[in-house]
Amino acid sequence: MKIIIGSKNPTKVNAVSEVFKGEEVIGLSVSSDVSAQPFSDEETRQGAINRAIYCAESETNVIGIGLEGGVMYVEDNLYLCNWGAMVMPDGQIWTASGARILLPKEIETQLITGMELGEIMDDYTKKTGISKKEGAIGVFTNNLVTRQDMFMQVVILLKGQWENSRHID
Repeated sequence: MKIIIGSKNPTKVNAVSEVFKGEEVIGLSVSSDVSAQPFSDEETRQGAINRAIYCAESETNVIGIGLEGGVMYVEDNLYLCNWGAMVMPDGQIWTASGARILLPKEIETQLITGMELGEIMDDYTKKTGISKKEGAIGVFTNNLVTRQDMFMQVVILLKGQWENSRHID
């Protein structure tokens, strides 16, 4: 089965490849049709769904997967969040969310001004390409959980829902 993921970011493509070993996985740059920096669970989830739909519609008989990172408030605290969506050739959509971690106030302040988390993290760590490597979650967990790990968890949840649905009469 061919799987098209709505990103060429190696952390996302590799996460899907790891979960769907032996399947053809292709990265495709597609729009999320949400803010460059999603600021809620709902917006982040919608971005993942949009990406997955665009991928599923890009060819016939493929699975489309969208993975989206964002931030969301719980009370007055800003957390990293992430969502995934998987669209089957018949149009069935599965969604799942994964790990969340509190972001430091200094990161929140910059996000509120309109900066994207990837850009902020590059400045924060004095490195480049954090969003294509360990991600913010890797930085703030001392690499115990990387961005690829985080997205792999979401893809496993998506795959599990799909596999379970195939066993229901």
